[in-house]
Amino acid sequence: MLSLSDGKELVELVRKTLEYYFKHRELKIRETRFKEKRGAFVSIHTFPEHELRGCIGYSEPIFSLGETVQKASLSAAFQDSRFPPLTEDELKKIVFEVSVLTVPDIIKIKNPKEYVKKIKIGKDGLIIEYGVLYKGLLLPQVPVQYDWDVKTYLEHLCMKAGLFVDTWLNQKVKIYKFQAQIFMEKKPNGEVIQT
Repeated sequence: MLSLSDGKELVELVRKTLEYYFKHRELKIRETRFKEKRGAFVSIHTFPEHELRGCIGYSEPIFSLGETVQKASLSAAFQDSRFPPLTEDELKKIVFEVSVLTVPDIIKIKNPKEYVKKIKIGKDGLIIEYGVLYKGLLLPQVPVQYDWDVKTYLEHLCMKAGLFVDTWLNQKVKIYKFQAQIFMEKKPNGEVIQT
């Protein structure tokens, strides 16, 4: 488990990574004390509206947490195809959120309808896989934000993967769940809280 001061350091790392990039136009991976390999996502929100402005990360523990956060920072800012690339002027008008993930576990079921009982809103993030081409992920804070029940959450997960809304009922689908510690700025460059 990470402490609030760890979370504060990770959120500050996002801001420093982007400030450095705008100044030097390169990603310089800094050594950090976060050496453990962990999955993490970086989300960017407008302030004060709190509308999504970018969100990308790694669900698997491929890199050290420090490196994961730095790489995800640039990807969320410049490679989220849903949004135009971030501009330097926006740095004063956005807040950053870092979600540090547990390793995803496959949800074991005999009948797909069991998913509804095995997923906890606000606790479980989800990954869906169907064959080799279709994969989608939603962080645990997403269904809370939109007040979804589990069935609606599963339908949106399918849509995120480019699937029909009821594909989660297909026996060939694999659904994984994970948890996240979520740290975010209350205002641009402001206090960091754990949500």
